[in-house]
Amino acid sequence: MKAVRTDRELECPGIDAGLRARGVELVTLPDGIPEADLMQAVADADLLLMCYTPITARVIEAAPRLNGIVKYGVGVDAIDIPAAMRRGIPVVNVPDYAEETVAEGAFALMIALAKRLPSITAAVSRDGWIWPEQRWLGRDMSGATLGLVGCGKIGRSMARMAGQGFRARVLGFDPGIDAATMHAAGIEKVDDLHVMLRACDFVSLHCVLNDRTRGLIGEAELACLKPSAIIVNVSRGALIDEAALVEAIISGRIGGAGLDVYSVEPLAKSGHPMSALFGRDNVILFPHLTFFTQGAMRRLEDDTLARCFEILEGRPVTVRSFDPRLRAQTSGVSFG
Repeated sequence: MKAVRTDRELECPGIDAGLRARGVELVTLPDGIPEADLMQAVADADLLLMCYTPITARVIEAAPRLNGIVKYGVGVDAIDIPAAMRRGIPVVNVPDYAEETVAEGAFALMIALAKRLPSITAAVSRDGWIWPEQRWLGRDMSGATLGLVGCGKIGRSMARMAGQGFRARVLGFDPGIDAATMHAAGIEKVDDLHVMLRACDFVSLHCVLNDRTRGLIGEAELACLKPSAIIVNVSRGALIDEAALVEAIISGRIGGAGLDVYSVEPLAKSGHPMSALFGRDNVILFPHLTFFTQGAMRRLEDDTLARCFEILEGRPVTVRSFDPRLRAQTSGVSFG
């Protein structure tokens, strides 16, 4: 058996060791590998594991022995699932290894900006001490209003942290979740996104990327925010019109941003749509690592190996995600 794992920069020693212990020949490939090189690598592969690298129809067609594609992570936007379905190749992800972890990461970005931790710690590192001048004034979470765009499991965890933990008021915009479910999670449902944004001191994005949500936060939505508002995105970069966000921050139209995801990854200090935000004390640019903790990685590796072994042993692979693209599969899968 041969397995190919892309994106080896994301170190997963448990996955690699687990596959090799089963006698699997494992080939690891770097992020950004050209499609032609990936096609060559998978030509005799039984299993393909990916995290960020696009798995196109051409890649799938180049792998006649392929029995399954495992996304060791959540989002499956980079996989041509219809092409896999045409071949009867099951696609599976690991949907729930880091829900609390990512919510904690979002909250950390939010509170760090509220308390001006980046600018204050940079000033102390530079000068050795600072005095309580107006420019260092932080903000309280207690009594503030947090707006959640997307109120799934991660959003509801964020609501609990902010509401029960810090006594913030929590509003939520999510057409797919009813008011009763939100209320049980401590969230006030708001049906109009613009109305919610106008009320917010903080906004945190927790929704999937699809045709309806791409560019959901654009120039008009950013214009609704208070000049002091802080926006956090740990979901998908393309949920935000990034050019509009850069303009809103540079012009002082909003108070700041904590970002862990970008429409183009990796981030770069020059030549990237977000390059202008480097070095700004009201912005935290995190390198898509809010998921990266000891506990989350242990869960990710364990679940990934379980899915890999199902595929390699010829058993139906367990799909736990409720993503309709994965639930539409009819070959080689079982639903958990």
